Amino acid sequence: MSCCRLETERLLLRPPEQRDVPAIVSGIGDWDVAKNLSKCPHPYREEYAHEFLARAVEGLAAGTDFNFAIERCDDDAYVGQIGLHLKNGKFEIGYWLGKPYWGRGYASEAARRVALFGFKSLKAESIWAGWFHDNPASGHVLEKLGCRPDGQEPRHCVARGHEVMCNLVILSRADFFAGRIAA
Repeated sequence: MSCCRLETERLLLRPPEQRDVPAIVSGIGDWDVAKNLSKCPHPYREEYAHEFLARAVEGLAAGTDFNFAIERCDDDAYVGQIGLHLKNGKFEIGYWLGKPYWGRGYASEAARRVALFGFKSLKAESIWAGWFHDNPASGHVLEKLGCRPDGQEPRHCVARGHEVMCNLVILSRADFFAGRIAA
């Protein structure tokens, strides 16, 4: 399956490209962003962004990873990244935004659109996610999406160098389409 471009009222979600490398490095290079991601090292170097882009191409070709750069429509600003990743037969949604874009509703808007893509195009029955206990803003994004609590587990955070308690949530196809769709 080739990846597509998804649109919302304010955002374009498109495949990440080499031109995004400086913005990726700058965004994840901020400790306040990196500490909330399980797999990103800190400091984040340009080579990591190039490795991410190569993995994104491989994952898309395999049908296991669908990554989208989040870009604002009004000025083409790179806001962050969002994606669906197949793990153990279920899709996990993951995202990050550069710190200057926090608190503007971009994560919620992008998450709604990507969930719709997952349920309609990928035929997912459910989508799950995890958020670190000390990142309630991410939990709020997932709650607004319609996710329900599904337990907790410690998850290793590469940037922090230790395990952090992770709240797990799940969104069923039925819950998403039961009046919560706004894409």
